[in-house]
Amino acid sequence: MAFADNLKQLPSVAHLAGLELIDADGQHVVTIQNKPGQAGSLSVYHALAAKHGAINAAAAQEGLDIYAEHTADARIHPGKHPNIDRLIKILDTGHGYTVKLIPA
Repeated sequence: MAFADNLKQLPSVAHLAGLELIDADGQHVVTIQNKPGQAGSLSVYHALAAKHGAINAAAAQEGLDIYAEHTADARIHPGKHPNIDRLIKILDTGHGYTVKLIPA
C-alpha cells in the first residue's frame, strides 16, 4: 500500500500539538509538530509509540513499512526525509527514543 493509504489507517492525532523524541541520555532530539509537512510523520510516530511503547528497532521497521514508497526515496536521497532517516539510523545503531506527547 502507498503511504497515503497507510496514513488513513492510523489513529487520529487531532488531540496533539506534536511529540518529542528523547534519546537514551534524556536529551531532546526533535519535535514533530502537528502542522502541514509534519502531520503525516506525527501520525506515524504516534502510532508506533502507542504500539511499541517507544521508537525502538521493531517500531522503526514497522515505520519504514508505513512510509512505503518514501522509504525507498529516503534510502536513495539521505537527508531528504529526516523522519525516515531517523528510523533507518535506529535499525543501523539499535539506539531508539522515548516519546513525550504534546497535547493540543
